[in-house]
Amino acid sequence: MGAVGGPIESVSINGRSFSVAEDADASVAYGGDNNEIGMNGDGTGRPIKSKVPWKVSGLVLQINPDNNDHEFLQDIKDKNEFVDYEHTEVDGNVYYASGQIVEDTEKSTKNATGEITFSGPGRLTKQ
Repeated sequence: MGAVGGPIESVSINGRSFSVAEDADASVAYGGDNNEIGMNGDGTGRPIKSKVPWKVSGLVLQINPDNNDHEFLQDIKDKNEFVDYEHTEVDGNVYYASGQIVEDTEKSTKNATGEITFSGPGRLTKQ
């Protein structure tokens, strides 16, 4: 089977599940090493490595006011610790990491959704 594209189907944040809007186009960066090339005076080079966090942006979650979803997300953001994150892609693959909500958590009252970005140290790992 070839590559299958589509939205992230669902997200779990600190054990709470959220549906993801069907038209959301999330971007996924797995984290790990970033490489640069440092040049030497004699024309040779050397790799310079730095660590970069994993990141999932463009997550448009269903926000249910009856479940206090928006408040839950803000409570997670207010924590001084990383929490569990997991998402399931349309092809059935599940990815897991530990991280935190970054950037604003705004709710759309018209669409009953909220867009978040989640990021953390290490790598986003396929289960």
